[in-house]
Amino acid sequence: MHGPALVNWLLALLAAGAGTSCLVRLRHSPCAPGGAHRPLARESDAAEALMGLGMAAMAVTGATVPPAVWAGLFGLPAAAFLLAAAHVPNGRAHRLHHAVGALAMTYMALTMTAPSGHAHHRAAALGLPLLTGALLLYFAAYAVWTGSRLLRTPTGTLALGTTGLPQACRLTMGIGMFAMLLTM
Repeated sequence: MHGPALVNWLLALLAAGAGTSCLVRLRHSPCAPGGAHRPLARESDAAEALMGLGMAAMAVTGATVPPAVWAGLFGLPAAAFLLAAAHVPNGRAHRLHHAVGALAMTYMALTMTAPSGHAHHRAAALGLPLLTGALLLYFAAYAVWTGSRLLRTPTGTLALGTTGLPQACRLTMGIGMFAMLLTM
């Protein structure tokens, strides 16, 4: 990313921690045969682990990784989430969110490695700032919404312990996506 090195490393540590937490949750969660929501939760854990660890790698390596690698790493899951959201009504909004995140990561990777030139600057002024602004608004709203869900429980108390961990990871990654988009 284009921010200060300290910010990039702090963002990488935060995203790596969230991604690792999702990976551990995925590894230790049982495949409950009777639970209807468990496959969707495992899918979510896998997607969030990929996004968190990918965000960490992108924050540190930046433009040194070829855009085709980033496009494959995030573009293929984005397409899979879009197809799944179109064909499976259960968890549609959740899959669309993961698709938006993966597409945003692809967009950032391609933007980081885009060639500079007069024609490119003219094209960027027409479309890319608008897309970046829309993504910034989306992830800001998502972070606020996720944070409010973390603080609110049915009893009205703060969610502490492992019950709030998935929401805390989602909040962390929403803030991380916002920060990465902001430093583009």
